[in-house]
Amino acid sequence: YILYKTRKREGGKLAFFNFELAREMGLIEGSHQDKINKKLEKQILDTFSFTIINEFDIENNKFFSRSELRDGEYMATRYLQLQHPTKKGETSGDGRSVWCGQLKNNGRTWDVSSAGTGATSLSPATHIYNKNFETGDPSISYGCGYAEIDEGLATLFFSEILKTRYSTERVLAIIDYGNGISINVRAHECLIRPSHMFNWLKQKNYEALENIVNYYIDQQVSNKNWKDCPKSKNARYRYFLKKQNELFANLVADFEDDYIFCWLDWDGDNVLMDGGIIDYGSIRQFGLFHHEYRFDDVEQYSTNIKEQKEKAKLIVKSFEQIVEFLITRESPTMTSLKESETQKKFDQIFKKRKVYNLLKRIGFNEMESVFLYKNHLEKITKFSKTFSYFERAKSLEGPINVNDGISWNAIFCLRDVLRELPQVLHIRDGEILKHSDFIDIIKSRYATKEDLQKTTLSKKSREFQKNYLSLVSTVSNKMGRSLTDQLLQISIRSGIINKYDRVTGDSITVIVEKVINSLENTSVDNLYEQVIDFSLLQNTDPDQVAIHINDTNHKKTMTSFLEVVREFRDGL
Repeated sequence: YILYKTRKREGGKLAFFNFELAREMGLIEGSHQDKINKKLEKQILDTFSFTIINEFDIENNKFFSRSELRDGEYMATRYLQLQHPTKKGETSGDGRSVWCGQLKNNGRTWDVSSAGTGATSLSPATHIYNKNFETGDPSISYGCGYAEIDEGLATLFFSEILKTRYSTERVLAIIDYGNGISINVRAHECLIRPSHMFNWLKQKNYEALENIVNYYIDQQVSNKNWKDCPKSKNARYRYFLKKQNELFANLVADFEDDYIFCWLDWDGDNVLMDGGIIDYGSIRQFGLFHHEYRFDDVEQYSTNIKEQKEKAKLIVKSFEQIVEFLITRESPTMTSLKESETQKKFDQIFKKRKVYNLLKRIGFNEMESVFLYKNHLEKITKFSKTFSYFERAKSLEGPINVNDGISWNAIFCLRDVLRELPQVLHIRDGEILKHSDFIDIIKSRYATKEDLQKTTLSKKSREFQKNYLSLVSTVSNKMGRSLTDQLLQISIRSGIINKYDRVTGDSITVIVEKVINSLENTSVDNLYEQVIDFSLLQNTDPDQVAIHINDTNHKKTMTSFLEVVREFRDGL
């Protein structure tokens, strides 16, 4: 890491504070109301409203009065980043963030960091242009060291929605400095990324690599995430590899089935060690399986959602190299690991997770899914093939340019058909729909007349329904239920799992714009309430109790948010 002294930053106004997260972390008492007061607001600003004194300031002998200076130093951590000219992590890391500290509460450890605290010498800009930048320099965007409030709000909304399904860093506070600039304070149980390890692997720095791997293992044990971790050194490292392999195989299967675009790459930069989502600037939840979408990062295009699996396997290969290096001081080549037992296990875990995810999406509960997986895998496979045919179908219009990259529109909405089909079949006592009725349910707004005239569609629509009913009737017979009763149960669960009003990246962008436009008239307490209630409305867990909003003004806000969600529900 690089240590930076800091100075006070004036002109900040607290825009958001996460009361729920603060209680979890022990920063406020459990009985504290979801309301800000002057004393708490002052404490938050005193703690987090600061700017680092960076290399540019020192080179230019900038003077800061004693009253401006703050005690202590904060670290910008080093990690591997593919954007940097050097591919070994010698010059890369936190470019506009510092770690504020760590605290423990109720047996859990929390790491806290702040984005937008000033330009560090670890940003890509410093080494691309071979000079240090002044904080706030308008000539260079990412290298200026500032964060933007729309970025903080997007992270806030998305992380609170996804936190029940995924590990994710969460927003603790947002401090607004006007002109779209903010400091965004984030927290998570462990903010270590794979890239924090990969730099030392690339540099063959045994001591540094050993330290951070041991640190991460110890923290996972301390947080009681790994309860059966062995004590001996080599066994601990093998266990570490096993857990990371399981984690990334399951994670990337979940991403694919939830239509989560997360730019995974060889550097391990855009995800945490525990699979936690961190970089919401390039995170999207698609409405359909837009598997050709690529994010345009100026110098290169990102991976697409289908390629995330191979990138995750590449990350696991680096973990394999790490473990062998720590045990033997020799690191195997990537090529030699292609058929390793760990890579084979990855594929097995991924494949199994995909099966269970599909059964869950249909609406089967855990017991029913286990029964089908253990006894009727061939029936699942038959349905899966037809399901995949519709899910991956693309428009005949071909590739298109979108706001931040390129894409190729998917034309069918599998969430719609999984939600609506059991209801219709229940009413029809299991009689399958004619082709035109089925297509009316499954087609998305991107499907053109030409797309829907494919000669194979009629056959595939019948296959889909027959294979679907085969699974449903198999479970109904096992459970001693009638087919219609089984369809009714599935319908109830599937209606929540495949909800109509499900956010996409585009809808979050528009909702954030709405929030920013009304920020002057929105209190900290009210924004917190909006975020929490909206995240609850996005619940996809059929076992969680639904919420009801009674406040009239608040209800209007939620209604306007949901209108946006509906407008962009099929998009990126």
